[in-house]
Amino acid sequence: MRLTAVVFDLDGTLVDSRPDLTLAVNRLRTALGLPQLAEAAVEAMIGEGARRLVERALADAPVEISRDAALKEFLAFYSEVCTRATRPYPGIGAVLDFCGRRWPLAVLTNKPIAMTGEIVEHLGWSDRFRIVLGGDSLAWRKPDGRGLAEVARRLGVEIPNAVLVGDSRIDAETATAAGSEFVWVEWGFAAEEDRRGLAGGISARTPADLLRWFEAQV
Repeated sequence: MRLTAVVFDLDGTLVDSRPDLTLAVNRLRTALGLPQLAEAAVEAMIGEGARRLVERALADAPVEISRDAALKEFLAFYSEVCTRATRPYPGIGAVLDFCGRRWPLAVLTNKPIAMTGEIVEHLGWSDRFRIVLGGDSLAWRKPDGRGLAEVARRLGVEIPNAVLVGDSRIDAETATAAGSEFVWVEWGFAAEEDRRGLAGGISARTPADLLRWFEAQV
């Protein structure tokens, strides 16, 4: 493979957003008279966008509670706190520095684009990524490969020469569907069964491992 572009997932790959997502989920549950959830429980619900997160977080809620209304309320809560404790994983800055000097970079996430943009700007990354797409930016979302193909088109690269870096089976399925390379990062939010399924391909245990992999592509 002649690498010409790097596309990153956001949550669980570049940033640890669990504290802020947990806070927003628990504000929603409190508003609905439900008990709080532990961060580990919320972590297991992350990965397919805000709607699926809310559906999972309200699995024990009365059926008469409108999930559409709950989603709207969750997004309002999350917008207030999405940059409060969300931080890059240690070592991610060095990865972005190295990759950004050599290839165009993009973010492809299922997080709503409003909060994605807030986080990217808050972390000072606005100039690092040529393209940032959220779960509501296109008609498709991961694991549909057309979103990743659209990123490659906008970057002007061939999809087989792009790599998607992510932490979950959803990311792996996205890369497969689009026809790109995939690098799995082991520090993310993937459930245990997904970790077993993802093991054996190209993987990085730490950001330092990921940096070494990229160094080997030069």
